[in-house]
Amino acid sequence: MLVGVMLVGVTKPDVQFHAAPDVRSHIRIMRLAPVLLAALVHVPAARAADPWANARTITEVMVDNSFQPDHLTFRSGRPYALHLENRGKDMHEFTAPDFLRAAKVRDKGKLTNGGTDIVVQPGQSVTVFLIPGPRGKYDLHCADHDWDGMIGRITVN
Repeated sequence: MLVGVMLVGVTKPDVQFHAAPDVRSHIRIMRLAPVLLAALVHVPAARAADPWANARTITEVMVDNSFQPDHLTFRSGRPYALHLENRGKDMHEFTAPDFLRAAKVRDKGKLTNGGTDIVVQPGQSVTVFLIPGPRGKYDLHCADHDWDGMIGRITVN
């Protein structure tokens, strides 16, 4: 708080105001207050506008002919970063047609086969941001290796 600092009637150009160091720091803070306040108000508004800002990461590991884990659980309407890692020697697909069609997917360019698959090359990973659709149980499989048991299940609560 500034108390007792007042400059009245200064008319000479060679007169300078010399405030104590603690008063100068208060003056600087008072000048910055509107900027700091605007920044604090803006950050929560920006996060509220961006549904992906608080996305929860779910990791699915693909190895040759299995998903680890083979059952994923999501909450309807909550944003997720689905991180798929292929640790196998073969290309694998995260094929979940009903789940992916029902979800709001931020980066649709990462979907293949009409929006039903996510292809992950050997040794690579892909992250897809999505908000799951309606509650239910959805099938998951690798389109190339389901015959060998590479299947799973997705539950949306």
